[in-house]
Amino acid sequence: MRALLFCLLFSPAVLADLKCDVDLHYGMVVTRDHIRVLEESRTLYQINDKKQLFVQGNLLELEKQQQALLKEFAGGLHYVVPKMTVLATEGVALATDTIEQVYIGLVGQDHGSYEKIQRAMDNVKSRVDKKFIYSKKNYYIGPGSLEHVDDMVDKEIEAQLEQAINTSVGGILSAISGVASSSDASDERVAELSKRLEEMELQLEQEVAPKAESLRQKANWFCNKLQRLDEIEESLRQSVPELYAYNIIYSGGVKQYKK
Repeated sequence: MRALLFCLLFSPAVLADLKCDVDLHYGMVVTRDHIRVLEESRTLYQINDKKQLFVQGNLLELEKQQQALLKEFAGGLHYVVPKMTVLATEGVALATDTIEQVYIGLVGQDHGSYEKIQRAMDNVKSRVDKKFIYSKKNYYIGPGSLEHVDDMVDKEIEAQLEQAINTSVGGILSAISGVASSSDASDERVAELSKRLEEMELQLEQEVAPKAESLRQKANWFCNKLQRLDEIEESLRQSVPELYAYNIIYSGGVKQYKK
């Protein structure tokens, strides 16, 4: 059981010590030359080459201070969004692969509930792939909460991952209980399962823990960066009246102006 508990330490439900109170109110497309802020498929405003600002299709003439804020904001998004997109997919892949690895290692693919957990994991990955998209040098992030920096997914995806975890726990505990209570369960079979648990724990400590810690540190850094970008965005919204209605980034530590 120690291996199982160790695996669960990497779940979004348990990793509550690193909180990132950040929301994205709109979607964003970031390419090498421009940034598009989207509401569904409609472009609300666009930044070209970190210096041109189009709002509702109209090019705005900016003053020097406004240009400086726009450049800083766009530069931050160009830096953060691609790396955060990759981080999100890596983090969820690590979580789901770890759970599946433990499940297969203890119960096996032939167990009756394996297909159920596999579908749950695939569903989680699919949701993340749709929220964080990148192809070549084009990146997209959909709107939604980024409350848990450990997996960079919103609450709906988190709930699906929790369901997958609960499924795996139920399957594992059911299998272990069945072995322990079965009339034909031998001491050798119970000892074999116990040994498998210890081996799985050691493998996770060696392979998963360093990757998880690295992702945690990166995610925490990204959270701080997004909060800084929120501050810059608020200054830009106050300086450019045409942007006042659009608040992309919301973080609890920054005073927000009404959309």
